[in-house]
Amino acid sequence: MKTAEKNTTATKAKTTAAKTKTAAAKSKTTTSKTNSAGVVKAKSSAADGLRELFVDSLKDIYWAEKALIKALPKMAKNATSENLVKALQDHLAVTVEQKERLEKVFSLVGEKAVAKKCDAMEGLIKEGESIMEETEKGPVRDAGIIAASQKIEHYEIATYGTLAAFATTLGEDDAVLLLEKTLAEEKEADTLLTDAAYNSINFEAAEEDEE
Repeated sequence: MKTAEKNTTATKAKTTAAKTKTAAAKSKTTTSKTNSAGVVKAKSSAADGLRELFVDSLKDIYWAEKALIKALPKMAKNATSENLVKALQDHLAVTVEQKERLEKVFSLVGEKAVAKKCDAMEGLIKEGESIMEETEKGPVRDAGIIAASQKIEHYEIATYGTLAAFATTLGEDDAVLLLEKTLAEEKEADTLLTDAAYNSINFEAAEEDEE
């Protein structure tokens, strides 16, 4: 009996040791995965220099401007405030010029004007469409259109500011002038939208809540 008990005890000890070893291995694997989590693996075509990043960003905003040219008429069609409709139509004309200006920037830096899908602009435009679907036509929808438009302007302001800084660092002085001109236009458009909101539209939308 004693021998049997010893054998049983030894077997249990081996089993426990094996489980402990397995748990340690799993823990090591988990730790390894945790340590590598969040690290983004670069694509084979990833930019490895500032000039490449600059050109890649140009392609991104070029796509964004082309997409916005298609989106602005729909926003204007769904707006009711005359001031807002005019602001959107005016900005459409400006956006067409900005697209053409970007083509000049591409030429100045010796690159072909190619559009690369801009996930940010695609998302902002979709959000604007969603706002229009979720609001009745009138002051409330106008307020929503302004909110969506300003998010787009803020994205463009950030993008053109960064591009101008990149171009300055790279010594592309002629490109800097064009990019800064567009940056100034985006800031002006944002100011006009703010004025449209605070002059009447937001207050009219608030009155809708009181009725």
